[in-house]
Amino acid sequence: MKTATVADLRNNFAAVSEWIHAGEEVVITKRGRAFATLTPARQHPQPPPLDRIARLKRLFPAGPVDGDSLDTVDYDRGER
Repeated sequence: MKTATVADLRNNFAAVSEWIHAGEEVVITKRGRAFATLTPARQHPQPPPLDRIARLKRLFPAGPVDGDSLDTVDYDRGER
Protein backbone atom coordinates (compact mmCIF):
# COMPACT_ATOMS: atom_id res chain seq x y z
CA MET A 1 0.00 0.00 0.00
CA LYS A 2 1.40 3.38 -1.01
CA THR A 3 0.86 6.77 0.59
CA ALA A 4 0.35 10.15 -1.06
CA THR A 5 -0.44 13.57 0.31
CA VAL A 6 -3.10 15.92 -0.97
CA ALA A 7 -0.28 17.99 -2.47
CA ASP A 8 1.01 14.89 -4.27
CA LEU A 9 -2.41 14.41 -5.82
CA ARG A 10 -2.62 18.03 -6.86
CA ASN A 11 0.92 18.26 -8.24
CA ASN A 12 1.58 14.76 -9.53
CA PHE A 13 -1.72 13.01 -10.13
CA ALA A 14 -0.36 11.15 -13.15
CA ALA A 15 2.12 9.19 -11.01
CA VAL A 16 -0.47 8.40 -8.34
CA SER A 17 -2.99 7.27 -10.96
CA GLU A 18 -0.35 4.95 -12.44
CA TRP A 19 0.02 3.30 -9.02
CA ILE A 20 -3.72 2.78 -8.85
CA HIS A 21 -3.85 1.50 -12.42
CA ALA A 22 -1.13 -1.02 -11.48
CA GLY A 23 -3.41 -2.36 -8.72
CA GLU A 24 -1.97 -0.50 -5.73
CA GLU A 25 -4.10 0.93 -2.96
CA VAL A 26 -3.09 4.49 -2.12
CA VAL A 27 -3.75 6.07 1.27
CA ILE A 28 -4.28 9.83 0.99
CA THR A 29 -3.01 11.88 3.91
CA LYS A 30 -3.69 15.44 4.94
CA ARG A 31 -1.54 17.04 7.61
CA GLY A 32 -0.03 13.66 8.40
CA ARG A 33 -3.36 11.87 8.95
CA ALA A 34 -4.92 9.33 6.64
CA PHE A 35 -8.38 10.37 5.51
CA ALA A 36 -9.05 8.48 2.28
CA THR A 37 -8.02 5.38 0.39
CA LEU A 38 -7.97 5.17 -3.39
CA THR A 39 -8.36 1.68 -4.78
CA PRO A 40 -8.61 0.36 -8.32
CA ALA A 41 -12.16 0.03 -9.58
CA ARG A 42 -13.53 -3.48 -9.53
CA GLN A 43 -14.22 -4.84 -12.97
CA HIS A 44 -17.84 -5.90 -13.24
CA PRO A 45 -18.87 -8.07 -16.15
CA GLN A 46 -20.87 -6.14 -18.72
CA PRO A 47 -24.46 -7.33 -19.02
CA PRO A 48 -25.53 -8.41 -22.49
CA PRO A 49 -27.08 -5.61 -24.54
CA LEU A 50 -30.79 -5.33 -23.99
CA ASP A 51 -33.35 -5.38 -26.72
CA ARG A 52 -34.73 -1.85 -26.31
CA ILE A 53 -38.08 -2.62 -27.91
CA ALA A 54 -38.66 -5.63 -25.65
CA ARG A 55 -37.68 -3.56 -22.61
CA LEU A 56 -40.07 -0.74 -23.55
CA LYS A 57 -42.89 -3.23 -24.08
CA ARG A 58 -42.17 -4.70 -20.65
CA LEU A 59 -42.13 -1.25 -19.00
CA PHE A 60 -45.15 0.11 -20.86
CA PRO A 61 -47.37 -2.85 -21.73
CA ALA A 62 -50.25 -0.60 -22.86
CA GLY A 63 -48.04 1.09 -25.46
CA PRO A 64 -47.93 4.80 -26.21
CA VAL A 65 -50.74 7.00 -24.93
CA ASP A 66 -53.04 8.38 -27.60
CA GLY A 67 -53.90 12.05 -27.75
CA ASP A 68 -52.14 15.35 -27.46
CA SER A 69 -49.90 15.64 -24.40
CA LEU A 70 -50.58 19.39 -24.22
CA ASP A 71 -54.28 18.64 -23.65
CA THR A 72 -53.33 16.37 -20.74
CA VAL A 73 -51.09 19.04 -19.20
CA ASP A 74 -53.81 21.69 -19.57
CA TYR A 75 -56.36 19.35 -17.98
CA ASP A 76 -54.03 18.56 -15.06
CA ARG A 77 -53.29 22.23 -14.43
CA GLY A 78 -56.89 23.30 -14.54
CA GLU A 79 -57.73 26.99 -14.80
CA ARG A 80 -54.58 28.69 -13.55
